[in-house]
Amino acid sequence: MVQSDNENTPVFQLRIYEVSSEKRSQFHERFEKHALRIMQRYDFRPVVLWESESVSNFEFIYILEWPNVETMERQWKAFLADSEWVEIKRKMADAIGEPVQRVTSRVLEGVKYSPAFHPFAIFHGGTDSGGGAEPVAGEERS
Repeated sequence: MVQSDNENTPVFQLRIYEVSSEKRSQFHERFEKHALRIMQRYDFRPVVLWESESVSNFEFIYILEWPNVETMERQWKAFLADSEWVEIKRKMADAIGEPVQRVTSRVLEGVKYSPAFHPFAIFHGGTDSGGGAEPVAGEERS
């Protein structure tokens, strides 16, 4: 299990759903109208959502932010057991079959030099604030 060095540092979860191309619109409708709404009950924090074409299907990709791994595991368990969500999935499976063919999930932790944690640091020679880094071309040292 991945665990952050700092209890105050969030963890991010990468989710990739391989979805049947012919069920793309139904999947999006279910995710937008139902999954996101029910996820709010369990304090899911979506950061960004994308889609990408694959050879035979399309992929729906998103990132969630969690305060820690334990919360992520507990909230996923609660979401997946939610009676409304279970019924929505059952109805769709009965009507057209389950659109999601495969799920990949990974816990991501930032590295200390990530621009997400130190914006523009990589463009200025690191995370130190000692002023030793050279300015980016076209910028003047302040």
